[in-house]
Amino acid sequence: MNSLSEIVDVVIGVDTHVETHTAAVVDAHTGAVLDQLTVPTTLEGYQDLVDLADAHSALRVWAIEGTGGHGAGLARHLTGSQEVVHELDRPERARRRHGAKSDPLDAARAAREALARPVLGTPRAGGDRQALSVLLAARSSAVDAATIAQRQLFSLVIAAPDPLRAKLRGKKLPEMVRVAARLRVHPGWDTETATTATVLRTLARRAQVLALEARDLEKQILTLVRSWRPDLLAQPGIGPIVAATVLCAWSHPGRVRSEAAFAMLAGAAPIPANSGQVTTRYRLNRHGDRQLNMALHVIVLSRQRYHAPTRTYTERRTTQGRTPREIRRCLKRYIARDLYRLLEHGPTRA
Repeated sequence: MNSLSEIVDVVIGVDTHVETHTAAVVDAHTGAVLDQLTVPTTLEGYQDLVDLADAHSALRVWAIEGTGGHGAGLARHLTGSQEVVHELDRPERARRRHGAKSDPLDAARAAREALARPVLGTPRAGGDRQALSVLLAARSSAVDAATIAQRQLFSLVIAAPDPLRAKLRGKKLPEMVRVAARLRVHPGWDTETATTATVLRTLARRAQVLALEARDLEKQILTLVRSWRPDLLAQPGIGPIVAATVLCAWSHPGRVRSEAAFAMLAGAAPIPANSGQVTTRYRLNRHGDRQLNMALHVIVLSRQRYHAPTRTYTERRTTQGRTPREIRRCLKRYIARDLYRLLEHGPTRA
């Protein structure tokens, strides 16, 4: 794309917070701050920011930090008003370390950062994508909490009094949870044994409830994915959780500009690490969307086990001397490429 300074007259940078947003109107040609305003995070505050922009120029863009978090409400309001919104991450630390720190300064930095970047991102879509994101967050919380309850149960069983250990010893964790959930306190038990039994039963029932909640949330995720992009579920190694993670990262057609950009977003793109005369050295990219990277990793492991072409590729690369880590890294890149092509050009719901 052309430089923003060749297209618009002003860039409105916004530094977002929970209770307030601070905007700075920056001249796209000189970089000078023309106006500033801090508003509450309400519909009236959002409209005040639009009025501030109207007082300067109709040829404008918005550069907002955190359009998926603190700035989500403002981004929705501006998009609904047909404003052009670009998403920015936080300013580089090197640019903040040697200068003052305040909301107006950060807002001006956001606008100037947008002017300096050759490529700008658009906010992620709402609707089905946001619904999937909410469901994934809730399921992840339920799974994590259930895992913690099970670990606590297992740890307490190790040091539990003998009457309880006799009931639970030697059992696998799922069976241990089921038995502990049915424990009853006997009148003849001492305080330690009775209290431990009560706690074990509480933890086991908590784990069961959370596991049931996670399964219900996964069913809702599956229903949404099937209605939006059933073609993803037809790919080998992709289930509802992986598909939802990929869709949340991708969001909508055109947001990610190329296969290479999608691979970089997924943390699957090789990064040059050349030094002196060495020009063929690359290192692993540990940045990007780590949830998307984990989804690619799950696909790789599943295909290496159940997908015949992937098993053949793995065997061939192994005979060539590649390590399992290098093979998985290559497979991630290929899968990221194929997923991008499918997401951008495959069938979508009308």
